[in-house]
Amino acid sequence: MESQDPVISTESRKLSAAELVLQKLSERKNKSLENIANEVSSNSVPGSQIDELQEEEEDSLTQERQNEDLENLSKAQLVDALFAIVNRSDTPQDCRAEIEDIKTCFYKKHRAELDEQKQKFIEQGNEEKDFKAQEDPLEEKFKEYYNLYREKRNIYNQQIENQKQENLKLKQEIVSKIENLVNSQETLNQTFEEFKNLQKQWREIGLVPQTEVKKLWESYNYQVERFYDFVKINKELRDLDLKKNTDAKILLCEKAEELLLETKIVKAFKELQKLHEQWREIGPVAPAQKEELWERFKQATTKINKRHQEYYENIKKDQEQNYKAKTMICEKAEEIIALEYTSHKEWDAKSKEILELQQIWKLIGFAPKKYNNKVYERFRAACDKFFEKKRDFYSQNKEEADNNLQLKEDLCVQAEGLKDSTDWKKTSEILKNLQAKWKTIGAVPKKHSEEIWQRFRAACNYFFDNKQKYFEEKDKEQDENLKLKQQLITEVENYVLLDNDEKNIANLKEFQKRWAQIGQVPRSQKDKILDKFRKAVDAQFNKINIDETKRSEMRIKNLIESVKNSPSAYEKLRGEKERIKNRIENLRQQVVLAENNLGFFAKSKNADNMIEGFKKKLEKSKAEISSLEKLASMLTKAINETVNKTVEKK
Repeated sequence: MESQDPVISTESRKLSAAELVLQKLSERKNKSLENIANEVSSNSVPGSQIDELQEEEEDSLTQERQNEDLENLSKAQLVDALFAIVNRSDTPQDCRAEIEDIKTCFYKKHRAELDEQKQKFIEQGNEEKDFKAQEDPLEEKFKEYYNLYREKRNIYNQQIENQKQENLKLKQEIVSKIENLVNSQETLNQTFEEFKNLQKQWREIGLVPQTEVKKLWESYNYQVERFYDFVKINKELRDLDLKKNTDAKILLCEKAEELLLETKIVKAFKELQKLHEQWREIGPVAPAQKEELWERFKQATTKINKRHQEYYENIKKDQEQNYKAKTMICEKAEEIIALEYTSHKEWDAKSKEILELQQIWKLIGFAPKKYNNKVYERFRAACDKFFEKKRDFYSQNKEEADNNLQLKEDLCVQAEGLKDSTDWKKTSEILKNLQAKWKTIGAVPKKHSEEIWQRFRAACNYFFDNKQKYFEEKDKEQDENLKLKQQLITEVENYVLLDNDEKNIANLKEFQKRWAQIGQVPRSQKDKILDKFRKAVDAQFNKINIDETKRSEMRIKNLIESVKNSPSAYEKLRGEKERIKNRIENLRQQVVLAENNLGFFAKSKNADNMIEGFKKKLEKSKAEISSLEKLASMLTKAINETVNKTVEKK
């Protein structure tokens, strides 16, 4: 009888009792690994437990996303989802996790509705003890479908247990038949053939009760060995069978050793389980090679098991770090909601802090499954409480909301007075300013919110629709300009560089000059065609060995040179400067945010990698700000010169 199956490594036995209990939650999920568990001795950790740990870790990678999807469904949709799952062809065990998730989400929403009903009941002057929940048809329907699932699950589990008992009887009968072969009066060939058929039947029978596994396998292996020891089989036939078994087990050893090269650790572990099933089904080998083959197979198994365990230990370590970071964020959010705020300015500032915490949360990976949902619910509860307090604050300021309504009505009057104007440029600026002011005004009473907004929007849209019709007449000319610029882009893309870099730069400048001389293109194509031209020119410049900073300076110099005699020079230069200033401002905001994040994580343990990443972003952003400030200075000087020329002409 061969040595104990090594499918579970010694390292796996270090799992704590708590972890083993968690692993048991996924029992019977993988039938092939259950077969392995039935065939290992009782003093080994069942193979299904290792598989269940793997399943549980993999499930944790999608659990939070699935929960968020369910949160977006209404109660009626959750009932429909439950009905669809209960009526699927899946076994009750396969759909258990989905159904329990739906049940949790449904009753979470149901309790929230009851709490809301109770709150309204109390706000109407009633006593809380007098509150009686309204009947919910959806809950009754949900219970009906869930009870149907439980009935199916009980029937299924009973069928499984009955089948295991039946399988136990069949395998016991096979053991008895093998025992009787020793005293068989048939010819040796007939006896050996019958023995092979009994082994085949044994392999084809399914699972048996776990409590009978060890005893059953000991009886079976004993009778098999006894058969080979006492039945006087023809030596040549026996040697042939032993050689066939030896070759088969050598092949399994080679396959197990090949799995050591498999980069996908989980895949290698699963394949190993299949090899162990095959190993057990193969009969005895030559005694001289028995221990050698077993040790070879066992060594490969131990190494694969060790890699598998280390893989999930590393995942656990990462998830523990994520849990610590998320706990810190929860604590920070709870500190924010613990304070009282009495002004709009304070609420706006703290709202930004909460939103920043939400952004940081998204950058952190999953926590361990047993904590992941809890820490997420904790953070979500803190955020919900903050915004609930904010809504209460604003709802208590009804007088301010009425004043905001008056301010927005004034803006409506101004917009309606301008809607028939044909001074397109000036009126556009005025209306845009009115739109900007609109955004700065706070909330109005809810019953007037949509009406006042539609009034203001209609006046603005009326003017801008008329403006669009006017400028459509100019589209023909702009379409022609678009064709010219597309041709110029093709010419730039097909330009073949010369050996002289100065001539290449001069030629590229000439392309830019020709571009500036072509008139406007349709607004919808303006940014796209300009971006394509810049990319084409930049691509040519990239072929010339000039660093990015120098190239940017050359681009600005070329822009200044190309527009200096243009009547719209001031607008173009100012527009480019504004673009650079906006970029500088965005970078500065990123620097401030990164510095805040550094301060936030500075006191935490094991946050070195996170801090190092923020420092690199800071250095890169500051360097870009310095370079952009130089370009802005060049544009400021050119703008001043343009203004002076304009004054001199006047």
